[in-house]
Amino acid sequence: MAGLFGSAQSNSATATQGSITGDIALNNPPEDSIQDLSFSPVSLHLSVASWDNKVRIYEVDPNGGSGKALIDLGAPALSTCWSKDGTKVFAAGANKQAMMLDLGAGSTTPQTVAAHDAPIKCVESIMVNNSPMLVTGSWDKTIKYWDLRQQTPAATVQCKDRVYAMDTRDQLLVVATADRWVEIFNLAQPNSAYKQIQSPLKWQTRTISCFADATGFAIGSIEGRCAIQYVEEKDSSSNFSFKCHRQTAPNTRDQSNVYSVNSISFHPIHGTFSTAGSDGTFHFWDKDAKHRLKGYPEVGGSISCTDFSHDGSVFAYAVSYDWHQGYQQNNPQYPNKVMLHSIAPDECKPRPNAKKR
Repeated sequence: MAGLFGSAQSNSATATQGSITGDIALNNPPEDSIQDLSFSPVSLHLSVASWDNKVRIYEVDPNGGSGKALIDLGAPALSTCWSKDGTKVFAAGANKQAMMLDLGAGSTTPQTVAAHDAPIKCVESIMVNNSPMLVTGSWDKTIKYWDLRQQTPAATVQCKDRVYAMDTRDQLLVVATADRWVEIFNLAQPNSAYKQIQSPLKWQTRTISCFADATGFAIGSIEGRCAIQYVEEKDSSSNFSFKCHRQTAPNTRDQSNVYSVNSISFHPIHGTFSTAGSDGTFHFWDKDAKHRLKGYPEVGGSISCTDFSHDGSVFAYAVSYDWHQGYQQNNPQYPNKVMLHSIAPDECKPRPNAKKR
């Protein structure tokens, strides 16, 4: 069966080695490094947050897509998400605000819907007691919940440290902060953390992503490791971590170059997941079988962020500077693009009989 862009696998693909030869570049990408990607939960529309101060909204198609709208924050855009019904796009960033563009109403003027005392690193759309809300996580060490009908936050929760990463699925919200803390929230009782743990990984957290079934999360760090962590203690025997995004150093046998895991995304249908990193590669994994499904060749630059489309048919990844070496190492020659990878039918499927007996 062909994917969105025709055949998703070239003749060079093997059982464990995937191909990127059919991947398509998104037309008119941002003008500076790309910080976040978010697919609409109902359609093939993609929002892209960039250090050029803008969140751009594209309609994805086999010809590379087209731009439909944008939100200009006036400062680097660090995060973007969609409302659950796909009618609204949110953008947040270094201007300490979150803004909303109501596409469903045909609006072209974004409105400010959230504010913090420091840059907002993360924004997510959630449901609390069957009501749509927004949650923002900031370097001011708080998360705030917002009812979009009100100008003030519905609640403010003090976190352990600056918010670095955040994700949500169903009633699960996970917040990763500085000093390797992970705060786990049950959105049925959102005003206080259900659990607070320190990451099982020894180095700074870079990304966090909820399982498709919301029973746990995967966490990635700057030291080329990923951890699989379940929320409930009864499932803790299934917790594990593994090395990834490492390459044997030139002219050595036992030394590795270690790269940051910048982004983890879960496939919405199969529950498998991707990792992508500073080494410029992405991989698909089956956490239940503890097995890598496919690895892909280097794409020519760091992969800063990724996301799967709502139906799992397209995997978007940004080839962009990821800031791990500071602003001094960023330069105009560095690639800056969003690539669209069509998912073949068996590419992200878990292995048969993967579950433990």
